[in-house]
Amino acid sequence: MVRPGTRNALQLMGMIRHIRIALTERNTMTNKAETAVSKFSGGYNCAQSVLYAFCDDLHLDKELALKIACGFGAGMGRNEEVCGAVTGGIMVLGLKYGRGENDDRAVTEQTYRKIRYLMEEFAKKNGSCICRQLLGSCDLTTDEGKKQFQENDLMNRVCKPCVKSAVEIVGSIIESGS
Repeated sequence: MVRPGTRNALQLMGMIRHIRIALTERNTMTNKAETAVSKFSGGYNCAQSVLYAFCDDLHLDKELALKIACGFGAGMGRNEEVCGAVTGGIMVLGLKYGRGENDDRAVTEQTYRKIRYLMEEFAKKNGSCICRQLLGSCDLTTDEGKKQFQENDLMNRVCKPCVKSAVEIVGSIIESGS
């Protein structure tokens, strides 16, 4: 027999536990976003920074991750194609959910759905997934474009928020498991 009030106390304790879990998950994503932005501020590119933030969760060597993602920055080798923060996120999702030698084709399709969701959400939040569209008319392959990038503070105004949002979106995909 349950004493009066015990049931309510148990329900309350259960709610508190769920709130704690949610806050821990939110803090974890905040920490990952801060790690990525810090890495980016330290001179690593957007793709490297996003992938690096998830290395511990993926059991991925950080030095290897930085090397793998190196060519993807600034829209792939400064070509201003798909934003490096997005490609870094795609690498995270591929490592987490991608098809290995012993997996069937359905794993690929599930991973593609996650990638499409990342790209859709990133574009909603930032206006595009394409680096050149995010940066406006700034051509990063020219000295003039690099100067414009600095003069317009695009690193802080555009790139850092993109790195942060990519980490947050990837984190939400992983947390939801869907």
